[in-house]
Amino acid sequence: MFVGRKHELKALKEVYDKNGFGMTIIYGRRRVGKSTLIKEFIKGKPVIFYTATKVGAERNLELFSRQVMEVLDPSMSSALFSSIEDVFDIITNKMPDDKKMILVIDELPYWAEKDESLLSVLQKYIDTQWINKNMMFIFCGSALSFMEKKVLSEKSPIFGRRDSQIKLEAFNYRDSALFVPDYSAEEKAITYGVTGGVAKYLSLFDASKSLDENIIRLFFNTDGYLFDETRNLLIQEFSDITLVNNIIEQVASGETTLNNIASKVHEKDSTVLYSLEKLIDVGLVEKKKCITEEKNKKKTRYVLRDYMFKFWYQFIPNAISVIELGQGKIYYEKVVKPQIHSYMGSVFEEMCRYYTLEQGIQGAYGSFLTQTGTWWGVEQIIDEEGKRFAQSADIDVVGISSIDKTAVIGECKFKNEKIDKEIYETLLRRSKLLPGNYHVIRFLLFSLSGFTKWFDNEDIQNTIKIKVEDLYL
Repeated sequence: MFVGRKHELKALKEVYDKNGFGMTIIYGRRRVGKSTLIKEFIKGKPVIFYTATKVGAERNLELFSRQVMEVLDPSMSSALFSSIEDVFDIITNKMPDDKKMILVIDELPYWAEKDESLLSVLQKYIDTQWINKNMMFIFCGSALSFMEKKVLSEKSPIFGRRDSQIKLEAFNYRDSALFVPDYSAEEKAITYGVTGGVAKYLSLFDASKSLDENIIRLFFNTDGYLFDETRNLLIQEFSDITLVNNIIEQVASGETTLNNIASKVHEKDSTVLYSLEKLIDVGLVEKKKCITEEKNKKKTRYVLRDYMFKFWYQFIPNAISVIELGQGKIYYEKVVKPQIHSYMGSVFEEMCRYYTLEQGIQGAYGSFLTQTGTWWGVEQIIDEEGKRFAQSADIDVVGISSIDKTAVIGECKFKNEKIDKEIYETLLRRSKLLPGNYHVIRFLLFSLSGFTKWFDNEDIQNTIKIKVEDLYL
């Protein structure tokens, strides 16, 4: 089943439909669905499709040439070529004139990292042999830093030759729900929360089975696809995963600053920062900034961007022995399921920020929002005895308009309890903490379980109550 990606398919079609040569670069983290997108697009079209592997330049040349000949001249599929130029000459001479041919090189970095001349040779043939040919190239890769620095940057030999580039992201929470259409809104949200919207993981969900059954099968069995997935991914991306694993454990447990993470893993700040930057490159960690103070380098947080990793590191390490004894289902029911709403807190906040920006762009709040994020800082509180003290304060959702300097703020609760007046009053109080150059015009309350009757009896101005179900309308 192919789901979503309408915008990306449209972008590819626009390049394909233009006359002459066209090229698109597709990149994104592993498992996000790049190859699936390409395969959907090329259905029914003439194509040479090659997936590079970590086998060295010569072997990739041999396998690529075989794929080329099987399409253009099957009688010569066993022919050997001494250089990539020889293969490109075959493509030039045997490319059909009556129909557009697509050439796909998937996982390009595996080949280009071992053959530094590959991109330069491609550039030469694009400029001299193929520019007027009726053909389309699609280059794809999972190594984000390589794709950005070696393929897309101004220093790349093929810079300026592409018609478009697609950075394929994980599905948003709404598109993720298309994989489990019959689930309740709460179950759809949790499905997103344990997969992070990653296409491969969502495709493993059996929509005919319950949410609990799917989570148990995938995470809490030794043969479950996601039981060992974090280690598999780290091995593919890092030569030594011990430090990286320790860093992820700390971030998953709530350590968000470089100093604290380095202290916990007993390494220098510079060593930890290097690994954090690599984790950011591969899409597993995100460096968050306070939305109203983005230039304040001290006001940043490191958080797990990949929710599957977040779920795994929160629940699986302590369960491994039980799972290996074949009792993962019991562990899930007794330990994990009672904590699932608590786990979903930060996931739900991200969903609400997405919803807020989407609605704000459409003018739902009386202002054109240009950005959403979070705010954190310190607030002064006066207790019942009149004593003043400081405490940390967070605002889950902050949407701002850089045009008219207005803002909307929101609180999110993925709990069985209904939102009451205390939560509303806290949001009102914290609205005064935002910098004075932003005028708060709306208050948003997001709830899994609804709202108490207090809201029915109060005349509340500029406040919008939103349930989980509303996020999927």
